Amino acid sequence: MAKDLVVIFGTGPVGCWTACALVEMGFDVRAVNRSGVRPVLLPERADLRVADVADDRQAAGAAAGAVAVVQALNPPYHRWHELFPALQKSALAAAERHGARYVSIENLYMYDAGAPIREDSPLRPMGRKGDLRWRMAEEVMAAHVRGDVRATQLRSADYYGPGVTGSAWGERVFAPLLAGKAAQLTGSLDVPHAVAYIEDVGRAAAELVVRDEALGRAWIAPHAPALTQRALVALAAAAAGVPPKASGMGPLMMRIGGLFVPQAREMVEMMGQFTRPFEVDSGRIQRDFGLTPTPLAEGMARAVAWYRERAAWAAANQPCRQVIDAGAIPEP
Repeated sequence: MAKDLVVIFGTGPVGCWTACALVEMGFDVRAVNRSGVRPVLLPERADLRVADVADDRQAAGAAAGAVAVVQALNPPYHRWHELFPALQKSALAAAERHGARYVSIENLYMYDAGAPIREDSPLRPMGRKGDLRWRMAEEVMAAHVRGDVRATQLRSADYYGPGVTGSAWGERVFAPLLAGKAAQLTGSLDVPHAVAYIEDVGRAAAELVVRDEALGRAWIAPHAPALTQRALVALAAAAAGVPPKASGMGPLMMRIGGLFVPQAREMVEMMGQFTRPFEVDSGRIQRDFGLTPTPLAEGMARAVAWYRERAAWAAANQPCRQVIDAGAIPEP
């Protein structure tokens, strides 16, 4: 594939880190969001275009000239069913119109987590959100089989790392921990729970842009071996030089919280991922493409450093705080 223009729909953390990896590979990058606010993580060499991707005409216009389209959109968690299908439909149509390769950023909600999740694990969606993600993934592959687009899919567990705020391993974990308080976790602290370092996900998405052998298949991004959430907090705390304090919110408290917070209410059906072992086997992408996961201690240290820089920047630029948070929406 000629190193030309790649269009990324979505400027959340995975969109920004995918842009960083593509710029390093020599691609021109156009990132698309609806707000027009440029996230600080978006590389300077990337163009920013304003468009409502749910509008077919605007999406097609934003994708003009692209050799590949990366769909890294993620509407607010409690509005997935309302917004996600139309966003994907329009993004697929834009890629088809311009003959662009299509890379779909997805999650693991569709899999049976009774054993470490691999690409060929049984599909057993968890809750309404898992069913929605499964149906959307099927639509992407159906478009590929029909020949409408040349598509591939990248899937991962909860993100963590620089720029990640809305994930289960985002601000609720790192902000209180750095303040000497207990990290706020979902579910059990003492069962293994896989997390995906955000820069690894961005690099993997960029790799799928250039790999012909990736087409027509789903791939799981590199994941380090799962640790318990308590052990993950200990790694972050060690990097921060603070006590490893943590508290877990169980299903009952999540339901109570859901009475007031829509996002918490929507998490209730996914609690099984946090109360039972949730492990991921990313061996295929590691073997086939030579991608390796960032060690958890290293990733946690980078996340801690970013949160500290973010807090210092926000304290010095309080009126502009929204800029650093731009695009930070709930991650899967």
